[in-house]
Amino acid sequence: MIQKRSVAIIGTGNVGVAAAYALFNQRIASEIILVDLNKERAEAEAMDLMHGQLLVGNVNVRAGNYKDLGNTQVVVVTAGVGQSSPDESRLELLNRNAAVYQDIISRLDEHAPNAILIIATNPVDILTYVSQQLSKRAPQRIIGTGTLLDTARFRALLGRYYDVDPRSVHAYILGEHGDSEVPIWSQANIGGKLIQHNTILGKPFNRKALDTLFEESKNAAYEIIKRKGFTNSAIGVVIARIAEGILEDEKSVIPVTVSWDGEYGISDVCMSLPSSVGLAGIKHRLTPDLNDEEVDGLKNSAAVLQNSLEGIAIVK
Repeated sequence: MIQKRSVAIIGTGNVGVAAAYALFNQRIASEIILVDLNKERAEAEAMDLMHGQLLVGNVNVRAGNYKDLGNTQVVVVTAGVGQSSPDESRLELLNRNAAVYQDIISRLDEHAPNAILIIATNPVDILTYVSQQLSKRAPQRIIGTGTLLDTARFRALLGRYYDVDPRSVHAYILGEHGDSEVPIWSQANIGGKLIQHNTILGKPFNRKALDTLFEESKNAAYEIIKRKGFTNSAIGVVIARIAEGILEDEKSVIPVTVSWDGEYGISDVCMSLPSSVGLAGIKHRLTPDLNDEEVDGLKNSAAVLQNSLEGIAIVK
């Protein structure tokens, strides 16, 4: 029998709907279950997507509740309070979202204990850590979207700068999904040629211009929120990409939020590392060869996140 590929999405706000649309449009799942406190909203979003089946194919989308999630392979958690203004940092969302997650994780442990969780609510690194502390499932089965979106933005801007397909750009942003994130310039390359100190496709290395490009990618969410009030489209595609890697057992290496256990001397924190993603969740975590400045940047990221975790009673 062919295995039904079932994905549930907790929360049908802007991000949850964008994720459902990306999963539906790419036919990554054969079943998508939408769960929301506002059941009518979930029903409406499911109906809206189902009406596109003629053009996409037979992907069953329906509203449900936690009791319907027993056979889901992947559960995406997008529920929570979003950034309310461009000036609100991701870390400032922490206290408002941690309590929400305590309830969600308890319900998922009861009704979907075998599913892999994709955490997408901000601050995603902290809520991934909180989820791992609260859940009975193995930590490698709880994955945060992390810096995959930041990396996608980074590569897109590098592609535009060098006039090349972003898929030909190999560069990571690691650490926190937020203000302390770290661009890994020492390993960034196009076609195997390092960007640092080299002329590529006729463009000489210009550190100032590239630093400006990184700042643009880091601050992209704030700029988007300032203009339309929220971000959703690209993170929806990111969620679909991670779900695809799991369901296809690809073991693709992508930068996602995982628990750290001594990498670069860092422990007891969740933030992004290049990691192999498949049916087991996180199979391996990779540690690129970094320079001292980049390692120091990651240690700073860890310190920022650990400081934010100190006041969370449910984690302790």
